[in-house]
Amino acid sequence: MVTEHKKGGNAVKDENEVTGSNETEDTLTNRQGHPVTNNQNVRTVGNRGPTTLENYDFLEKISHFDRERIPERVVHARGAGAHGYFEAYGTVGDEPVSKYTRAKVFQEKGKQTPVFVRFSSVIHGGHSPETLRDPRGFAVKFYTEDGNWDLVGNNLKIFFIRDPLKFPDLVHAFKPDPVTNIQDGERIFDFVSNSPEATHMVTFLFSPWGIPANYRMMQGSGVNTYKWVNKEGKGFLVKYHFEPKQGIKNLTQEEAEEIQSKNFNHATQDLYEAIENGDYPEWELFVQILSDDDHPELDYDPLDPTKLWYKDDVPWLPVGKMVLNKNPENYFAEVEQAAFGTGVLVDGLDFSDDKLLQGRTFSYSDTQRYRVGANYLQLPINSPKKHVATNQRDGQMEYKVDQGKNQNPHVNYEPSTIGGLKEAKNPGKEHTPYVEGELKRESIDRTNNFGQAGETYRRFSDFERDELIKNLVNTLAPCRKEIQDQMIENFTQADAEYGKRVADGIAAKMKEMESGESGPIGTTQTEQAVQDAQDQSHPSDPY
Repeated sequence: MVTEHKKGGNAVKDENEVTGSNETEDTLTNRQGHPVTNNQNVRTVGNRGPTTLENYDFLEKISHFDRERIPERVVHARGAGAHGYFEAYGTVGDEPVSKYTRAKVFQEKGKQTPVFVRFSSVIHGGHSPETLRDPRGFAVKFYTEDGNWDLVGNNLKIFFIRDPLKFPDLVHAFKPDPVTNIQDGERIFDFVSNSPEATHMVTFLFSPWGIPANYRMMQGSGVNTYKWVNKEGKGFLVKYHFEPKQGIKNLTQEEAEEIQSKNFNHATQDLYEAIENGDYPEWELFVQILSDDDHPELDYDPLDPTKLWYKDDVPWLPVGKMVLNKNPENYFAEVEQAAFGTGVLVDGLDFSDDKLLQGRTFSYSDTQRYRVGANYLQLPINSPKKHVATNQRDGQMEYKVDQGKNQNPHVNYEPSTIGGLKEAKNPGKEHTPYVEGELKRESIDRTNNFGQAGETYRRFSDFERDELIKNLVNTLAPCRKEIQDQMIENFTQADAEYGKRVADGIAAKMKEMESGESGPIGTTQTEQAVQDAQDQSHPSDPY
């Protein structure tokens, strides 16, 4: 018989489904399609004797259960996601968008492109509280007519480092101590104090911006500098910014801890329930555009991901809006297996020479092949919503061959004259930037590690500055003096008042501290919490 599945309000017929005489459409089966007649008891010799090896239903069920989890993301493990659409304005500011890019996703006013968005925290594990001080990931997959485009960034618009060689060390420093398995602020500031380019990001992270109220009320950014390319092949430097129509809201450390005591899934719940109730979250997408050169008029390199392009220098120009209007039907299939990569660009979009972007472009897709599998792009959440034809073959869990309609199945290579796939015509002139120079291992010239950190400090409200100093002091006070001194020096280089307030705060804090504390960054009384668990607990008799 033909069955129908309800999905998104539409009936989907499956001509291949047949039910047996002892089953209905809702009968439990195993993965081989066998109806399960007893899901309560394994097969034994008598009702209390030894279990037999041929318990196929049990063996299939438990062996699959043993393999339910895939490797957790090293970073961005804790996340939530939703489906929606991006609607283009057809313009960039007051100009036709075609002046700057030929990417089809932006060209037509009112054109809607399906998207899937995954929000996340960075450092902590898959079921960690969503109230911890941490950057938040903001990754968008656009299912465009030219294939997928992934825009992978975070909520803070900048990053800790500019060279990808330092990324594993950065993550190791923020991850739990390999001996105690506890996140330790001293390890973090040991790394950060010796990486002065991180001063700007630390200034944001320890302010209220380090704990967004939820996913709906936070910004998103591509972080890195990309390029737009027009039909003539001319490139432009571009940065992306998603601004929430819901407004931007952040939490203090104390507010976050209070929320955590009641609900450590609050941001996931907030996103899910908002969409379920029809209160669809919305963001407007802005871009900043610069000519494709090194811009000596700026006191920073525009390719440096530790820097902001200030609106006063480079205006924000609206190009479209994004609306999330559908929750996942299955968390694992859609949110956990969703795979993003900074190298996933479509025609009209290109890379800049941002070193961190170059490193991410290899790492992001490489980790998905390890985590999800070589054929991760065949999964529905990751596959393009368009024709796919490739000569790539085999690999674990391949369940279809992505070949062309008229492709000779014997030909899985190119070029060929006997029915192989053919190259596409280039829809515009190739972007061919000129590159010349010696190969060398050196930092960029205009590091200016402290200028924008000081500017950010001065632009904060009094409340934000007070919260920043308090959180820095609470985490730095238990650290070794040489680490404290170097961080104070870095903050002083950014702004004299900034450095003095941190120094004075550490001195005062150390007078009242009884012993060193280690724990999630920004927290206090972590040692006391350990003791309280023992002292305030209630004894019970053994049973």
